[in-house]
Amino acid sequence: MTLVLDASAFFAEIPLDGPIATTPSVVAELTDTHAKCRFEALSAAGLRVREPREEDLSRVDAAALRTGDAGVLSGTDRDILALALELSAVLITDDFAVQNVAHRLGIETRSIRQRPARPIRWRYRCSGCGRYWKEPGDCPICGASIKRKLK
Repeated sequence: MTLVLDASAFFAEIPLDGPIATTPSVVAELTDTHAKCRFEALSAAGLRVREPREEDLSRVDAAALRTGDAGVLSGTDRDILALALELSAVLITDDFAVQNVAHRLGIETRSIRQRPARPIRWRYRCSGCGRYWKEPGDCPICGASIKRKLK
């Protein structure tokens, strides 16, 4: 089974076996010396670095909208999700929002140091008047900000 690595996988000394892949955006996030050395070692062992396909990025965006995580996913998060989708791979990450979208897309995930996330459904509630809305922003009733809350 192919593994797709988030940046957090390069900061931890976890055993990785089988084919491994990541994206250029993850590599750009590796500023720590230890993480760079781990990247070099894994590259020598066969780590592939590749861009995800546009059609998979579109599927990730649609799934993130449905889960309510679109506003918190970074470009790197989108990339690793799309690459895992393309390769039918297991995604190694500790990011709960990434895991939530992965669950929606049917991508298997493994946590590194955190407990695995369960699928989450979000609600959006006005911090002023307490009304619930379908998306974040400013409340059309009272003008306060609408915040994301667990359902």
